[in-house]
Amino acid sequence: MRYENVVQGRFLSRPNRFIALVELDGAETVCHVKNTGRCRELLVPGAEVYLVPGVTPGRRTPYDLVAVNKGGRLINMDAQAPNRAFAEFARTFDPQAESIRPEFRFGESRLDFCLTRPDGLHLVEVKGVTLEQGGHARFPDAPTERGVKHVHELIRAVEQGCRATAFFVIQMAEVVDFAPNDDTHPAFGAAQHCRLQLPCCAGRHVYRSPCAGGFVRRVSV
Repeated sequence: MRYENVVQGRFLSRPNRFIALVELDGAETVCHVKNTGRCRELLVPGAEVYLVPGVTPGRRTPYDLVAVNKGGRLINMDAQAPNRAFAEFARTFDPQAESIRPEFRFGESRLDFCLTRPDGLHLVEVKGVTLEQGGHARFPDAPTERGVKHVHELIRAVEQGCRATAFFVIQMAEVVDFAPNDDTHPAFGAAQHCRLQLPCCAGRHVYRSPCAGGFVRRVSV
């Protein structure tokens, strides 16, 4: 995936989850923030941010805020980017996939993707990682009960004979490693680790492969 017509601005403030005030060409501009998360460590006054024109004519926010420079490290904070990146990468990720269905209902959740294979279903939940601490990527940046629920749904999928993957897209380059952010939400890390105890699972498989602006980490159960 690529962004077109990117412009640089300076972050001023964030009145609410959906908009930001950005200085662009010397004028204050209202922009749509493509991430409703807290992003407190990213959106600090004076930060260098990157904007792309909105696609809806006449809307109040002519630009989308999609990336920020944090201490010299460019971080993509577009919440839609991880799923778009996976959709482009899916057949490379699982060459046996015969079809790719987004927004797949399983149990009590709607998982991001279902890959249909000759031997059954491969369910994938995609998570974008924007939190960086001293060169280490961490997820989540805030408590996420929804994320815990998704991990448990993947576990149930494995118990029922499916393949399942939690696919983490690191939305930045040059990080040392990635791990669950136990300091912020211990329950998410605990849900990740409990997969190792599944009797139908031989273990946890971790893969790395390049991704524009960073890398992806896939955890298959």
